Amino acid sequence: MTRPTATPSRQRRRGPALQAALLEAAWDELVAVGYAKLTMESVASRAGTGIAVLYRRWANKDQLVLAALEHYRNSHPVALPDTGSLRGDLFAALTGMGQARAAFFAIGAATAVSGLLADTGLTPAQVRDRILGDQRVARIQAIYQRAHDRGEIDLGQIPSAVLALPFDLIRHDLLMDPKPVQQTRIHSIVEELFWPLVHAHGCKDPARAS
Repeated sequence: MTRPTATPSRQRRRGPALQAALLEAAWDELVAVGYAKLTMESVASRAGTGIAVLYRRWANKDQLVLAALEHYRNSHPVALPDTGSLRGDLFAALTGMGQARAAFFAIGAATAVSGLLADTGLTPAQVRDRILGDQRVARIQAIYQRAHDRGEIDLGQIPSAVLALPFDLIRHDLLMDPKPVQQTRIHSIVEELFWPLVHAHGCKDPARAS
């Protein structure tokens, strides 16, 4: 008599590995069906686990989706270029951000519009900050610090709002129209908006120095 073939046992996931798998399943479900149709049950099914596993970590759908957006952003960082000049770094960073973040902003914006705020207890600004993360300032500071060390700019002379401007404008464009940002738009942000403001605060653009 032939014995039935045993079904392979599913690998037991624990701790951070389980947390990541659940959040990745939530992201995949969000992409596949959208926020309105996503349920705790559908995420649990996609993750191959029980719904109680989700509820032990997140009180409701909104908390899970917010965590999934944060996880996706943190696990898919945009590379910080080092081209040897601030102009080159800005063009490369904004181009990479405008391409790599298009899908993320499309999902994030659609999710927020669909009612993410319902059960989070957070204000719209707090949800925005949770989705975008504190990397908005911390990661791009490295670009400007290198430029300062090369003598291209003086960070003591330039307001933080000016330094954040190119990246804030790209984020705005992606929120309004979540498609890869065109090179003409990036050129306009860097050459027509950013550099004139830098010059106005006493920094001479070395690429244009006589």
